[in-house]
Amino acid sequence: MKRRDQIKMTEDQIAAFLAAGQDLQVASINADGTPHLVTMWFVVRDGQIRFWTYGKSQKIVNLHRDPRISVLVTTGDTYEELKGVSVSGRAELVDDDTERARFAEEIYEKQWGPITDDSMRAGIQGMGAKRTIVVVKPEHVMSWDHSKLSGGY
Repeated sequence: MKRRDQIKMTEDQIAAFLAAGQDLQVASINADGTPHLVTMWFVVRDGQIRFWTYGKSQKIVNLHRDPRISVLVTTGDTYEELKGVSVSGRAELVDDDTERARFAEEIYEKQWGPITDDSMRAGIQGMGAKRTIVVVKPEHVMSWDHSKLSGGY
């Protein structure tokens, strides 16, 4: 069996890995063709990675011009611990107030825990006023889990 096949995650493993992930590396393409790479917090809904950012940010400017996007989530401090999922595809940009409110609650609860009252909810939803949600529409997914090698190289 090829090493690539040995370390590939199953769809369930990919879903669990992404659900537990904290930081998302996001790459878009600048006007001059160079990559624009940043780190964002994210959630997974309906099997799709979502993050938000200010509507006038460089990544949104880039994605309006060219919707191609690559994202990456990784963990591990040693070779034997390395795990990751890389997704390439197209970005769908969402500027809907209802979706922004929903996303604000999702990202807050993932990062900080439950929303405990209506005033907290209103403040959290207010954070999204100038933001655009990016939904990554996957075209290619690649994964690896070096722990499956049981220490072998």
